[in-house]
Order: sequence, then C-alpha cells, then structure tokens
Amino acid sequence: MTKAIKLLTALPQPQRQSLMTLAKEVSFPEDVHIFEAGGTADRFWVIRSGAVSLTQEVTTHQRVTVAALGSGDLLGWSWLFPPYRWDFGAEAFSPVRAYEFDAAAVLRLCEEDRQLGMILVRSVAEILAHRLETTRGKLMEQYGSHRRGAL
Repeated sequence: MTKAIKLLTALPQPQRQSLMTLAKEVSFPEDVHIFEAGGTADRFWVIRSGAVSLTQEVTTHQRVTVAALGSGDLLGWSWLFPPYRWDFGAEAFSPVRAYEFDAAAVLRLCEEDRQLGMILVRSVAEILAHRLETTRGKLMEQYGSHRRGAL
C-alpha cells in the first residue's frame, strides 16, 4: 500500500514557502457543508485542525462517508482536473481550521515555477493513489464480510 503523504510536508521548503504566500486562513464550524458534489471546484484546502468527512450521495436522503480527513490532509483535488467539479461533498465533522488556496492563483504560480507544478501534481497523485487503495481495502473488507455472512 502507498504511504499517506501530507501535501505541505511533501513540498521542498522553497516551493512550500512560495505556495504559502497564497494561503488564506479559514475556519468552518461543525456540521457545515464545505462543498457539494457537482459544484465548481475553484479552490482547495489543507486542514490545520479538525476533521472533515468526504461524502457521496447514495439517494436524495442518504449520504455515506467515503473518507475522513484530518490535520495536514489535502481537501479537494477536483480543481486540478477538468471539468473542475467536485466529485464528492465535504462536511466539517468537527470545527475545522484550514489553509485555503485559490486554484487559479495556484495554477498561475505553477506556470511560473515548473518545479513547483511538477511536485504539486505528483504529490496530489500520490495522495489520490493512497486514498484509492484505502477505499479499495475498505470495500474488500465489506464485500468479504458480506460474502462470509451469506454462507
């Protein structure tokens, strides 16, 4: 399984400092919806404290949590890939403090600093690979327990 990485610690100091010039400190109260699936993905966050649930709407009345994020975790990657729409929803599970980044400004910075752009894309890809593997493992556990229960 891939190792979980944290976006800001994955960046070398010069690139991290450059990216942090665009950071805006924000907070979200518990139970607030930070974004909804299908909405415009024009920013992302790095969680400083608190917990966020990534959710998927199963029916109009039911959401399931597909991942839980905490301190140091990247929240939001859809800003990096067309059609720039959120694939999941995000809800503050507890009060959250985060660094918020405007996607357009970050993409401009990545054009100016190609090394930052490459490291940022590679880091987001590693984060996504880890989350995919984690989700796959959970599905296998769930599927396996259903199969055992059916016997």
